[in-house]
Amino acid sequence: DCHKAEAFDPDVSQEHYKQYERADQKYGTKEYKVPISAVVTPKDCSRCHPDEAKQYSLSKHANTLEIIWKIDPWLNKGMNSDVERTTGCFHCHGSILKMKDGKLDAATWPNVGVGRINLDGSRGSCTSCHTRHRFSVMEARKPEACGQCHLGPDHPQIEIYMESKHGDIYTAHGDKYNWDAAPGTWTPGVDYRGPTCASCHMSGAGGVLTSHDVTERLSWEIQAPLTVRPQDFKPFPAKTDWRKEREKMATICMQCHSKLWVENYYYKYDQAVKEYNEVYYKPAKKVLDELYAKGLLDKSKFFDERPELDFYYLWHHEGRRARMGVAMMAPDYAWWHGFYDCKERYNDFMELARDLLKHNKKAYKAPDYPNATGST
Repeated sequence: DCHKAEAFDPDVSQEHYKQYERADQKYGTKEYKVPISAVVTPKDCSRCHPDEAKQYSLSKHANTLEIIWKIDPWLNKGMNSDVERTTGCFHCHGSILKMKDGKLDAATWPNVGVGRINLDGSRGSCTSCHTRHRFSVMEARKPEACGQCHLGPDHPQIEIYMESKHGDIYTAHGDKYNWDAAPGTWTPGVDYRGPTCASCHMSGAGGVLTSHDVTERLSWEIQAPLTVRPQDFKPFPAKTDWRKEREKMATICMQCHSKLWVENYYYKYDQAVKEYNEVYYKPAKKVLDELYAKGLLDKSKFFDERPELDFYYLWHHEGRRARMGVAMMAPDYAWWHGFYDCKERYNDFMELARDLLKHNKKAYKAPDYPNATGST
């Protein structure tokens, strides 16, 4: 049922049709011919899960390819190769599926990225989180499912979670959680003691309904260069009110914590966001813009001049770690892997930038930047 397609679908397997031209098996004749697609898409899953598919289509997960092409110079400046993209970036973010000679193009498939553009027009891959062929709700509830992509120096959510008190409780007691509770019934304090990623960002609790739009309940865009409210995130503005979404997340928090605890948490979170924006990002961005305005940096590419790389690290690596560490209550990431590293990166960037400005000197530009061959 999941792989069944219409004969006119662009991704129908021509190889599979050959199975109905065989004389060595009972059903190998044309009257049993059934069109099959190798790719199962959210549109296919929507036949049984319409609400989940609709919610997912609204999320940043489903639309992540559009987002990264707008904000990331690796793509929009062509600074990495197609191979580096398909084996790295697109493995998580998704590829744009294409057919070649009647088969799925090897340059785009296999792929189960969350924002994969499918030939039927849908976006995403449910098997990113519910791997085939069990499609288990238990599997998707565990933080390791999210940790496939949310890890590393630029978005270490799984490492941050495991350092937090929530992750500590999961490590100690996760084997006793009721992972197989029916969707919509997974209850904090009953089925699990400490939350996972799904508990906070997807599962229903109290008066908050379950959602497959993991970008609901967010009140800041802390992965962005400048932290903004979700509706002000220009690459993909949310159609929600951050205040209402924060109320949803606070309701989730208050299934275990007091109202005062939650209010004070958000106070510290907001203060950290403000300091990142005002102390680190905005001054560095102002100096970067001055370097471009005076012709001391070349805008035609990115990463091939040291101030560009340092600025990118400041928001994309250290700045994210600081903000995410605070958001998920992991002090080592908030400080030592976060704001501590921000200070060093900021000072290095400013030292070089001020020297270039003082002497009206162009930055050294790598003449042979490797593998900057990707299409833009």
